[in-house]
Amino acid sequence: MKYIITVGVILCLLLITSCEKGVDSPRGFSLPQGNAELGKQVFIKYQCNGCHQLDDIAQPEDAEFAIKLGGKKTKVKTYAELLTSVINPSHKFARGYPLAEIQQDGKSKMKVFNDVMTVSELINLVTFIQPHYELLPYKTTNYQYYSYR
Repeated sequence: MKYIITVGVILCLLLITSCEKGVDSPRGFSLPQGNAELGKQVFIKYQCNGCHQLDDIAQPEDAEFAIKLGGKKTKVKTYAELLTSVINPSHKFARGYPLAEIQQDGKSKMKVFNDVMTVSELINLVTFIQPHYELLPYKTTNYQYYSYR
């Protein structure tokens, strides 16, 4: 019995620690609070509306794309996902758009702003964009009860 308990404890510890990603773990990552109004100014300053469509900001007539940001989603769009989309636009491509239009040579056509945008601007930008996403409740399938006769 003592052996079974010891093995059980070891297995539990292995399961708990296997979730840790070592140096790649996001544990401990935190940025200061952003300012959505300043984020809107950043969105306009870097002409994000030249390719991205957001409900409360008009796109220029010569906009290259109309990649929709925000809207109703069945999955939470996390702060970390939005940050990653800005600092590493080739990490994940927008769904529903022909790849030939949004990428070139396997990389996103989105300009990388890492050398021009400040960390404060990035924080404010994401703080501005995130509330534009609305989480839809997950719809479950309503199975009919069947009985065998």
